[in-house]
Amino acid sequence: MSGGGRRQHLAAALLLLAGLAAWRFSGYAGEDRLGEIAVWAIFAMSLDLLVGFAGMVSLGHALFFGLGAYALASLTLFLKWPPSLALLAAVAVAAASALVVGALAVRLSGVFFIMITLAFGQMGWAYFVRARGFGGIGGMSGMTPLDLSALGLDLSNPADFALIGITAAALVYLLLAIVTAAPFGRMLVALHQNEHRTRALGLPVERYKLAAFALAGALAGLAGCLQAERTAFVSPEMLVWTTSGEVLIMVIIGGLGSLAGPAAGAAVWVVLRHYLSALTAYWMLAMGLFFVAVVLFAGGGLMGLARRRAAADDA
Repeated sequence: MSGGGRRQHLAAALLLLAGLAAWRFSGYAGEDRLGEIAVWAIFAMSLDLLVGFAGMVSLGHALFFGLGAYALASLTLFLKWPPSLALLAAVAVAAASALVVGALAVRLSGVFFIMITLAFGQMGWAYFVRARGFGGIGGMSGMTPLDLSALGLDLSNPADFALIGITAAALVYLLLAIVTAAPFGRMLVALHQNEHRTRALGLPVERYKLAAFALAGALAGLAGCLQAERTAFVSPEMLVWTTSGEVLIMVIIGGLGSLAGPAAGAAVWVVLRHYLSALTAYWMLAMGLFFVAVVLFAGGGLMGLARRRAAADDA
């Protein structure tokens, strides 16, 4: 394992320990915040697979986040499916949707890829805004939560949800760490660095990109399901392009292609958003200035800054 890989795993382990420590000593509001951070961390890591490893910048990733949530709500409310089975089916719906969208999108690159993902995302948002059967602009609420009583857990309790969310985020990190360290992940990095050369070697570039797009969509759908479980509510705002923009900012703040970085970026973004919005009505301006500062003075995001500090200490 490379030194960079070891540092990333160490950063992930420290994040996990910090999350568990915060869970142990947080009050009600802190526990709810930890659950929210865990959901966004999964969402951010799924997007990092596309942006940081495969070089596919998507502004429509929230489509799969929202589809997972709406599929879970629909299956439990309308068809009365058991929540555990509905969650698996909802993730499958998000993955299948990503396959369909990706089959068209991965043929494009650069700004054209960005625009087609944005278009699909906005089409999904526009549909659910007008779909009365899914609650329209008012969304849907009242879905039955997962029954984890056998484990002594109740997802309506923020402390229990935070524990499940942190566990799910850790498992997603492990999955993506294995995937990106495998030959498949190395191929994604290769086509990110030089897609034309990779294609000239005779490798099926579109297949690799489509597989990454589908996996990222499935994990985004999982994040959407967990968000629906956390709030017992889904709405079209989950699919709007600004949601995709927010999670992209989290990835950039944390550091592209690091997995642990986007998880840390999600934590920073959620904490700052809540505390700044409580301090001033101009919190979005403060968030924008913070993002600009990260881009200008912390190239590579938080993980890039940590790597430079480590290199300086080694020197």
